[in-house]
Amino acid sequence: MVQLSLPVGRRVTVGRVPPAASATAPRRGLGERLLHRVLHLWWRLRRGMTLGVRGLVVDPDGRVFLVRHSYLTGWYLPGGGVEVGETMETSLARELLEEGNLHLDGPAVLHGVYLNDRVSRRDHVALYVVRAFRQPAPFVPTREILEAGFFSPDALPDGTSPATRARIAEILHGAPGSAHW
Repeated sequence: MVQLSLPVGRRVTVGRVPPAASATAPRRGLGERLLHRVLHLWWRLRRGMTLGVRGLVVDPDGRVFLVRHSYLTGWYLPGGGVEVGETMETSLARELLEEGNLHLDGPAVLHGVYLNDRVSRRDHVALYVVRAFRQPAPFVPTREILEAGFFSPDALPDGTSPATRARIAEILHGAPGSAHW
């Protein structure tokens, strides 16, 4: 189990993703942008800070698991919000099961905690690396997740988000890290 302690009020400033990386991301539609703003306004009023988890699931062949949501454009690492009273590890296990029929067979390793200031100055993402898992049956699409699957890191699907590409490059290829999602 990993414990993380950060000083209250400490701010870290690190350079942003280069413009070339963000240029590959598909533009979000007006409805999607509006939905994000409304949801984050609601969360801001209800919670002081939002915390989410994502899992970089790597299979024995070195492929990574990605999902395509019904409400977002592009491909992402599986994950979601940490609910009140839930640990990050419990949230990760729940999200992997819901979004990919993936069951943890060993501990997930906390890689880092990122500020997701593209969404809100209050949003944070904890990224775990998962190598011990099983998928007893193929994923069946749901209303939330339209597609999911394993992809070679060198042949990610079109529309893979810049943050997803950056995290994969950090973990699998040793690219420089960032404090920002």
